[in-house]
Amino acid sequence: MADSRPVFFFDIDNCLYPKGKKVHDHMTVLIDKYFMHHLELDQEEAYRLHQEYYQTYGLAIEGLVRHHKIDPLEYNRQVDDALPLDEIIFPDPQLRKLLEDMDKSKVKLWLFTNAYSTHGKRVVKLLKVEDLFEGMTFCDYAKSPMICKPHPEMFEKAIKEASAGEAKNCFFVDDSSLNCRKAEQLGWTTTHLVEEGEPLPAEKPCKYQIRHLDELRSLFPQFFKT
Repeated sequence: MADSRPVFFFDIDNCLYPKGKKVHDHMTVLIDKYFMHHLELDQEEAYRLHQEYYQTYGLAIEGLVRHHKIDPLEYNRQVDDALPLDEIIFPDPQLRKLLEDMDKSKVKLWLFTNAYSTHGKRVVKLLKVEDLFEGMTFCDYAKSPMICKPHPEMFEKAIKEASAGEAKNCFFVDDSSLNCRKAEQLGWTTTHLVEEGEPLPAEKPCKYQIRHLDELRSLFPQFFKT
């Protein structure tokens, strides 16, 4: 029998764990170092180019592959896989409880990240929630061209891999307003996570906005056990 459950897609970084963990800051340092070393740039120019590629493509690595023909898997080894995550990310009982309370007979839980698979798997393992997701759609650094959020092809890839069927069966939470805006345009039911203390965007990128993942309980009660 075909699986007709809708799919709830969760972004990983700065979504399943708080921004306060500063994983992104650690990553920025390693990315800038990579730009400096491999492109022979000073720190200021490395930072500028890193930000330009991030804003243009959604990922710094996409700009590197596109314009400088770097080896993306080697980049992953020196940046994402070099992060000291086991000193930063620890099991989160509240997150686990939220995911356990979702009724898997009514909804499929799926990871949706712009990181490579090694990083995504590492994070959910450290959070001790890896067993609660049925799969993961990730940015495949080994493929050319590289596809990541917010490109429409990445959302199509997620629909296909999670066997969601069509956009109306897709529910999505992400901390990136760019990704949320695109998902909403494509017909996904989208929730923008803006942590407590973070400034709200001047314009809401999508219908729903939350300060904490726990608010998904009241937004989508149909997916939770009574």
